[in-house]
Amino acid sequence: MGVKTDLQPKYGERRTRLPPGPWNLSRAEKREVCNSFYGMKVPEGYSSNIKNLVSLQDSRLLGLKSHDCHTLMQLLLPVAIRSVLEKPARYAITRLCFFFNAICAKTVDVSKLDKLEEDVVVTLCLLEKYFPPSFFDIMVHLVVHLVREVRLCGPVYFRWMYPFERYMKVLKGYVQNRTRPEGCIAERYIAEEAVEFCTQHLSDVSTVGVPSSQKMGVSKPLSGCTNTEEVLPYIEQHMIHIKTAYPKFRKRTKWLQDKHNSTFIQWLRFKVQSELEEDNHGVSENLRWLAAGPNMAVPLYRSYLIKGIKFNIKAQDDVRTTQNSGVYLIAQTMQVASAKDKNPILSNMGFYGVIQEIWDLDYQKFTIPVFRCDWIDSSGLVVDELGFTLVDLSKIGHRNDQFVLASQVKQIFFVDDPMHRGWSVVLSMPNREYNDVIGDEVLGDVIIDCEPFTRGMPNVDTFDELVGELGGQNIRDGCEDIWIE
Repeated sequence: MGVKTDLQPKYGERRTRLPPGPWNLSRAEKREVCNSFYGMKVPEGYSSNIKNLVSLQDSRLLGLKSHDCHTLMQLLLPVAIRSVLEKPARYAITRLCFFFNAICAKTVDVSKLDKLEEDVVVTLCLLEKYFPPSFFDIMVHLVVHLVREVRLCGPVYFRWMYPFERYMKVLKGYVQNRTRPEGCIAERYIAEEAVEFCTQHLSDVSTVGVPSSQKMGVSKPLSGCTNTEEVLPYIEQHMIHIKTAYPKFRKRTKWLQDKHNSTFIQWLRFKVQSELEEDNHGVSENLRWLAAGPNMAVPLYRSYLIKGIKFNIKAQDDVRTTQNSGVYLIAQTMQVASAKDKNPILSNMGFYGVIQEIWDLDYQKFTIPVFRCDWIDSSGLVVDELGFTLVDLSKIGHRNDQFVLASQVKQIFFVDDPMHRGWSVVLSMPNREYNDVIGDEVLGDVIIDCEPFTRGMPNVDTFDELVGELGGQNIRDGCEDIWIE
């Protein structure tokens, strides 16, 4: 028929040889893919330890669970195959992985579903060009209908089984007498629930399941936290003050910013003190303590738990099988074309970094955790044709401004790029918290931005907010955030 002549058998004198298809991997390519998976370190709670799923001797992946397969298909597989296969076949597989990542996202833009449905049809047609007919069973065909299902029923995670499977594991762990499993589950569940409710009547009691961070030493603190919402009006006033005091430098944006950074803390302290001497000053209690500065003795931590997300320092990740030290920040900064550019532009820019130290600043009435990070210089940041962000972790910049508030960053992780040695691919950890249900609801057919809990029972603070929104009474006052897993 003249179809795919390059795959026709090659007849020789002694034997007939079947040429490899575009989907076949050689031994070296299999070894390279397995080595890529073997070296991956993902954040805690993201998936299983990928290293334990790889057999380097057989060049195979063994013991994968359904959630591991989902994780590999959404993010990790496109990175592992970047240096193998022919380019058309590799791009077809990557397109399929991007599709699953899109429909499983926390936010689904309904206006883009038609384009997503067209893309997945094209993706399956591309797969038909390179994969054998035996690959296309009914399961592959059902991918076409997933977008229609999202349009009718909402995001995929409303209907998958992961939260129920995880909670069933918790309930099965309650069983001590296998002849009476129902009784064991009922007794343990009631006992654990009673203990959690009793904590509201006790003071200074650490809750179950929350690890305490280890105090590592004392160091010199920051001069103050200048990027909180209460301080922003004073930043604008200080910039006006500098332009008035130095009229010759009004048009030199870079000089004004450097002068602001070096003098703002002292100016804020005197400004707040002068306002406090006036009647009806309107200075909040938090701003008063911020202007006074933190305690000079600052504890350092190896790990810190913020809003259910665990952050580690780089030294802690080096001795662990997980990676929780990568952070991403969107901040407004000055962008210049070159060193001679006298007209910098203020715009939002993304920064990628690695946590080196975790400080907990004590302002007497409250504490503020901050991260000291090694931020990647712009020369070590590249975006390839597929949209992957590549960073060179050895190129460190922004050394004069390394600190950032812990509440302002998003957790990411880095995977070694098998195609470009010395570079790493930036991947983001999807938010899987129950409190994503609170706040944004399904509004018509514009944007769906909500997510059910997938880590067991919901935490207490979120439960209080949910009860309050439903018009109920807060029944767990005084409890801290906990997870029952």
